[in-house]
Amino acid sequence: MMTNADFRKHAHALVDKMADFLEEIDSYPVKSTLEPKAVLDQLPALAPAAAESMADIIADFDQIIMPGMTHWQHPRFFAYFPANSSYPSLLAEMLTATLGAQCMIWDTSPAAAELEERMMEWLGSMLGLPQTFTGVIQDTASTATLCALLCARERVSHNRINEQGFYGMKQLRVYASSQTHSSIEKGVKIAGFGRENFVAVAVDEQLRLDPNALKAAILKDLANGFLPCCVVSTVGTTGTTAIDPGKAIADICSEFNIWLHIDAAFAGSALILPEYRWMIEGVEQADSFVFNPHKWLFTNFDCTAYFVKDVDALLRTFSILPEYLKTDHQNSVKNYRDWGIPLGRRFRALKLWFVIRSYGIEGLQERLRAHIQMAIDLEEKIASHPDFEIIAPRTLNAIFFALKDEEVDKANSRSEQLMKALNATGKVYFSHTKAHGRYIIRMVIGQTYVQQKDVDLAWQLIQECAKTL
Repeated sequence: MMTNADFRKHAHALVDKMADFLEEIDSYPVKSTLEPKAVLDQLPALAPAAAESMADIIADFDQIIMPGMTHWQHPRFFAYFPANSSYPSLLAEMLTATLGAQCMIWDTSPAAAELEERMMEWLGSMLGLPQTFTGVIQDTASTATLCALLCARERVSHNRINEQGFYGMKQLRVYASSQTHSSIEKGVKIAGFGRENFVAVAVDEQLRLDPNALKAAILKDLANGFLPCCVVSTVGTTGTTAIDPGKAIADICSEFNIWLHIDAAFAGSALILPEYRWMIEGVEQADSFVFNPHKWLFTNFDCTAYFVKDVDALLRTFSILPEYLKTDHQNSVKNYRDWGIPLGRRFRALKLWFVIRSYGIEGLQERLRAHIQMAIDLEEKIASHPDFEIIAPRTLNAIFFALKDEEVDKANSRSEQLMKALNATGKVYFSHTKAHGRYIIRMVIGQTYVQQKDVDLAWQLIQECAKTL
């Protein structure tokens, strides 16, 4: 059994190890190069019968686990969207783990509930959201979007489905851009709508949802006896960060009384910059909104901010009160177990508090603007290079490019080879998407510790690897 003295000794050693890792992280390969089963084959088939020393456990961590890690906190992690951390967020996570609180209701940790309430007010104000919105922290945007779909389902059925199921109901329809995140379609399946009732709406040349196509789809469904239930408007699609035309979509939802959910999982962080508030024009007509501070606001995964206009609709959908959860204060406080799917809740508000106070709004704005400017500068270099072309427009800090070739198939093949060659160097990590019939290399400049020298090195590698093709 580990004693407090042992814990103190190992904890001090691990903090030094953590600090060394973050200080030296750019010397590690960004992406793990292990083959499948390489880690699994080094792990015993059965758990140890006797206790093992922490020294042996840490040694195995170094030798077995670390080679199998892809380093999301590496300054040259340019793939997907970031899952950022930061020093203040790490400190808060250490405290959260130490406290070990299960923050399901106010009584189980009043400070956790009330700090979450205030942090959501801070975030709403920072993003310029209407004061009619009230927020709650969820684990991921996928969960928050599922919450929105369930609330929309209950509103359109007058809470009948929660009580009686779908029997006798018209088929409910959910609409989103064909470029929307896969979590929307997954949520449609989980919520019981049925995958066939997810309507992927056509997009324009800039890969934004086409409002005319949306309205036509709704009218067609009404004529066929379907019941429109929810529209998901995307602010920053995963593939190309396209921004759906929010105001036009909001007007259509108002016309047909359809729940409007705004998915701004990645791009929502940029709303702390007043010059990007245009991305959510029409937000005051929306019913729910989500973004992830754990993507681009330097707060450890997981931490999703979910806002709703009608709190009562949320509570009607999720609230259930067994005797063992009744408390003296339940009518005067926010019991966040009723604001989402799980009963158990981590103390996620603490890391938000640490991050926002440590950076300040101005510090956060400075970092985001720096990332965007690095993307602007690199995009110009790529666009002016004779061997490359920009395939999709840049909105924020993500660049979408490919190698040029007169034959599209050849351009696609060479671009794919280029990305694989870049990732094989271990010095950078990119991901891809496909649109307009093209294989597109995605480069997202948004990692907490990224600097101009990291972007310059990436650009140098891109050019060098392209020459070898």
